[in-house]
Amino acid sequence: MNKQTDSLLFDLDGTLWDATETVARAWNSARRQVDFEVREIMQEDIRSVAGMQHDLIYNKFFPNLTDAQKKELMKVSGREEMQHLKKYGGELFSGMKETLQYLQRKYKLFIVSNCQDGYIEVFYDYHNLNYLFTDHECSGRTGNPKGENLKDVITRNNLHHPVYIGDTKGDYEASVVANVPFVFASYGFGQVPDYAHALTTPADLIKLF
Repeated sequence: MNKQTDSLLFDLDGTLWDATETVARAWNSARRQVDFEVREIMQEDIRSVAGMQHDLIYNKFFPNLTDAQKKELMKVSGREEMQHLKKYGGELFSGMKETLQYLQRKYKLFIVSNCQDGYIEVFYDYHNLNYLFTDHECSGRTGNPKGENLKDVITRNNLHHPVYIGDTKGDYEASVVANVPFVFASYGFGQVPDYAHALTTPADLIKLF
């Protein structure tokens, strides 16, 4: 990569950790708390929407629900998701913590995700990683798509040569919007049309940077 790289920005789900089992469990808990029929959500369903904005996921999974029902389900499932994640968390990809500790000695680290507000903080707390990251942003807080959030993080932290690391087409498209190089975490959940480099494991970042 460019020797001038000054910062690494990460997607979260499918890039830093896998919380799909916990999230699926939370959503199925939520479906039992509403008075309308909602189909069961499987772990693979959660993997399939990694990188999508939170509200768009409900349109994909539950096209037959009314807007009011989607809003109610979003509220209940969002609450259940946070409670489940605080208790059960997600699994860091193998070697991730050691890789982040190494990278943080050389670069400023950031997270930009399409998750709900508070999700990144739960990730920090569950794995005690807050000290490694300088800043973060999510669509759940801003309401903006990932590309715009990437640009905002880059601007407010005065970054000159950032790189974005993610695992889905949406991550790649966000990097294009923000005009930053994209590194593909191929061990994650998705596929992408193009990338500057591909990772087979998190430890590949140590070789790359």
